[in-house]
Amino acid sequence: MTTKTFTKTAPPEWLLAMWKEIDDKTFGKGFDCFADDAICNLGVADWHGRDAIRNNLRQFIDRGFTALHDVVEYWDSPELKIFHGKVAMRFDDPSIEPVRPTMAHFFYMDEKDPTKVKRWVGAVGPTGF
Repeated sequence: MTTKTFTKTAPPEWLLAMWKEIDDKTFGKGFDCFADDAICNLGVADWHGRDAIRNNLRQFIDRGFTALHDVVEYWDSPELKIFHGKVAMRFDDPSIEPVRPTMAHFFYMDEKDPTKVKRWVGAVGPTGF
């Protein structure tokens, strides 16, 4: 068993920069928060490496919607960061109603460089029932 102490605080700039890159569909320096060999598991995704994370998210977002991420709460510890939020999803197809599902994300920091995310595990949704 492992015990960790978390502090509820404002989200760090690196996290806000990453969400902004996704929301603006720019996918640039905001992804520098990831270690070169980071792993991302979003739903069924299993992406290995910062560039793979950036490129796969770009392809996913470019498939017909625009996202806007909002912070609900952020919990911080040295090795693990937890983000809870909402994402407004507006679809390019006007016949599809916008949705605003809940998200939960876990960011495990790199032991060698604790300023970098080593593993990102997250889930969004469901977007409908």
